[in-house]
This record gives sequence, C-alpha cells and structure tokens, in this order.
Amino acid sequence: MKKKNKYNRRGFLSKVTAGAASAGLLSVAGSTFSAFGREEPALVNDNKFVYRTLGKTGIQLPVISMGVMNTGNPNLIRAALDAGIVHIDTAHGYLKGKSEVILGDILKERPRDSFFISTKIQPEWDRSEGWNIRKVSSESTKELYLEKLNTSLERLQLDYVDILYLHAANTRETVLNERLIDALTTAKKQGKIRFIGMSFHENFPELIRAAIDSKVYEVILTVYNIQMYGWQEMDQALAEAADAGLGIVAMKTQAGGYWDKERQHPINMKAALKWSLQNENICTAIPGMTTFDQLSEDMSVMEDLNLTPEEIKDLQKGQELGLTGMFCPQCGKCVAKCRKGLDIPTLMRSYMYAYGHRNLAVARETINQVNLNEAPCIDCHNCTVDCTMGFDIKDRVSDIARLKYVPEEFLV
Repeated sequence: MKKKNKYNRRGFLSKVTAGAASAGLLSVAGSTFSAFGREEPALVNDNKFVYRTLGKTGIQLPVISMGVMNTGNPNLIRAALDAGIVHIDTAHGYLKGKSEVILGDILKERPRDSFFISTKIQPEWDRSEGWNIRKVSSESTKELYLEKLNTSLERLQLDYVDILYLHAANTRETVLNERLIDALTTAKKQGKIRFIGMSFHENFPELIRAAIDSKVYEVILTVYNIQMYGWQEMDQALAEAADAGLGIVAMKTQAGGYWDKERQHPINMKAALKWSLQNENICTAIPGMTTFDQLSEDMSVMEDLNLTPEEIKDLQKGQELGLTGMFCPQCGKCVAKCRKGLDIPTLMRSYMYAYGHRNLAVARETINQVNLNEAPCIDCHNCTVDCTMGFDIKDRVSDIARLKYVPEEFLV
C-alpha cells in the first residue's frame, strides 16, 4: 500500500519547487513550431527529467503528464504545474464538466506558453443497431461537436487547446467518418485547436491503423499497461504509428491499481508507470493523480525510467498470487461467446472504475452505455464465456450490474 503522505502541500511544494529550480525546470527556453505560424517558447527545459517528442507535432514533453479525470482539488493541480508537470489531460465530461472549470480558474493565472492542455469530446452516438455499436447520430454532428468545443474553451478560459481528441471511438468507420473529420479540421482552421487527436478504449491495433490511414490525426491517446505484456500486434501498431509521425500518449498505465477486488494487493504504481514508458514510442503518460502522495511518486519516475529488480518482482505479484487484476484489454472476443450478446468489455471497464479506482460515478456513467437489466446472468447456469484474461465473467457482470440501479445521490 502507499506510504502515508509525509508532506503537507506547503512542504511538498517547497521540496519539488526547489529541486526543479536548481535543475532549471522552471525556466522555459528554446522555440518550437507553432500551429499558428509563429515561433513561441518551447515546453522544453535543461534539467534531469526525461523528455520525448510528441510525433510530428515537434513538441517535447516530460514523460509524465497529469490526468485529471478524478481530480477536484485545484491545489493539487497547481502543485503539479509548479513541480514541472507541463501537460494536463482533461475531457468535456470529466466531473460533469467541472474539471474544465477548475482548470480554467487555475490556468488563467499562468502564461499560455507554460502549459500544454488536451481535452476530449465525445460525439452524439446513435446506438439503435445495438448498444455496443456507435455511429454518428445525425447530419448536425459537426455543429454539435463544435458547440461542445466552444463550451470547453469557455470553461477553460482559453482561446485554444493544444490537443482535441475525438473521444471513445470504437470502429474504423468512426475514426474515418467524414463529418467528424470535418469538425476536427474546421476547429483547427479556426485556431481553436493546435493538434487533432483520437482516444479509444478498445480495438486498439485496428483503430491505431485507422488513425494512420486517415492522414488527419496527429496524436493518439491509448491504453498501455503491464496487462498488455507480450501483445505483439499492439506493440507493432504503436511502432507503425510512431513511424508515421503520430504522437503517442498512454493512459490507464496503472491497470486499475489493484490485483484484487478487495484491494488487499495493490499494483506497484511506480513500477507499472515505468513499465509502460519502456516503450520508447510513447511520448508521455497521463496517470490520474488525486493525492500529493501520488504526485510525488509519479514525479519521481521522470528522473529514472529503469526498473529495479524489486520493481520487476512486484509486477509479477499478481501472477504469483493467481490474481487476474482489474484491467480488461477490451479484446471483444467474449461478446460472441455470450448467449445474450452483452457488451462485456464495457461492463469490465465499469468494474475496474468501481473496484480499482473507487469511482462509482464514472463506473455508473460507463455502465449506462449498456442495455442491461438488474440480473443479466440469473438464468445462465453455465457461463459460455472463456475470458482471455481469466476473469469470472458471470461473477463480475452480476456484481457490477447492481450499480445501474443504485440512486445517483449515493454515487457522489
């Protein structure tokens, strides 16, 4: 388990800011290509932290960035920026829109060239052909999407964001959809975004290759963690993306945080983060941070990406204990095996949010994407699904399905 935080906020800031200043971290130097046709200060510093280039964007970022899906504490975000975090990743829907509002109040205090911001916007989906089939909903897709972008910019109190991700794509057809690409390219022409990105939770190799084929996307945000060890097709797709000049950002690097539902066996967060960054095609990772402890631990990774023998041993703990963990790679092979055709990948993602992240609100939002009754497996005496991860699918589906019927006021 994580050690008790030995710093209060002031103590933490004094320590990391002093270290950053001595390393030259807080002085911005150099220049980089601007999407708006001017040279501007680069987000690169002469210090001991590890930096990588975000594909053909030319932007150099520290290998550790900050995800704020669950971060409601503005002081933690300020501390991260003061400590040397440059890139913060949010989304239009995080904290029901409050995430962008919180960031806006923080960022207005800082020079625009001192931070790099990405947000994600999900289109309106038509699910009439099935709850796991997402298609663009209407002719007004472009207008609705750009309207959401304007709302995000207002919340963030910014004229533009650095990356706008098409969020939650799950098919090649969606990635290449002309209406969505039109919306994204229009936003870029209007100067409201610098780089066009795509984020996804499933069908990883297929969607990565679709992004390459589009010749439009410049950045991809993908899941990458220890539970994907040895998946050669995934690593090959990432290599192809890097060769094509796409910037690659990794999410869910800690694979749900725990090996078990009871949270008795935590995953070594620092080791898991290091493991993901062993893939040099990944520019930066966006681990979610909600405590100063987590910020301190994640920042320490920036100085040395090498895994120690103890950390390697820790990463094998789940296997040694016979535990399957929380993370589902969303391979989708289970759906065809299920008698009822349940969207098991989405349900498993909800399970991870509920038991790994302890975020019931996000788990509920995720499970609401699935057409589900309260006891979907009650009449299935023998489950026909053989999960590639070894999950007991009937047990997990039955468990998480209850959440859909809990009153929302209990999920704060």
